[in-house]
Amino acid sequence: MSAAFRKAAKSRQRQHRERAQPACRKKLGLLEKKQDYRLRAQDYHKKQNALRALQKKALDKNPDEFYFKMIRTQLKDGVHVIKQPKDEVTPEQMKLMKTQDLKYVEMKRVAEAKKIERLKSELHLLDVEGKQPNKHTFFFDTKKEVQEFDIATHLNTVPELVDRVYNRPTIATLQNEAVKGATDPAHLKKLDQQRKNQYDLLKQRIEREKSMFVIAQKIQTRKDLLDKTHKVKVKKETTNGPAIYKFKFQRKR
Repeated sequence: MSAAFRKAAKSRQRQHRERAQPACRKKLGLLEKKQDYRLRAQDYHKKQNALRALQKKALDKNPDEFYFKMIRTQLKDGVHVIKQPKDEVTPEQMKLMKTQDLKYVEMKRVAEAKKIERLKSELHLLDVEGKQPNKHTFFFDTKKEVQEFDIATHLNTVPELVDRVYNRPTIATLQNEAVKGATDPAHLKKLDQQRKNQYDLLKQRIEREKSMFVIAQKIQTRKDLLDKTHKVKVKKETTNGPAIYKFKFQRKR
């Protein structure tokens, strides 16, 4: 009784059809229907199977040629089966391991970046080696002023402090205020050495942060290679960057 009722209800229900091509969009071409998609998918899979068959035929062309699967496969019940390693890892497990490694490297890189910012705020990168030198340009109206120009007089300071890019007091400041801080040459040399050590430490941390960034990129690339998407290598891996691959475009429904 229930089956007859379902049939009767089904015969009277509304028939759902696919949307027709709007008249304003006919200039863009035919609107693809489900039947057209099915034919296109069948044609695509047919071509892929043909490519696989041709590839297998090319591999089996020379019977005397050595192939790694000759030693990595074994015959079971008349069928060649690939020998599985003892420590086999599934693709899902490998992805998880790569994700954990990537998170750890990224955490250490962020920690190094924070230490670099803290060191930069303390040192201010004053008078550091390798820093781009600043330029202080003076403008004059006549050549006579250029010939008579004295930088110490113009800056109102003593000639011994002209080469300093920071902490350059004027003559009035030196006359009215006492010198603050260490004045002993041995103590000044020790402070200069400590500052140089801090700059060396900052340089090492910057290089470490860059190397961790490269490692994170390489781990991410190896993780992306675990997908079964067809890819082509565009650029080889180097010490300063990961390998570059071009992945085949796939439409995500």
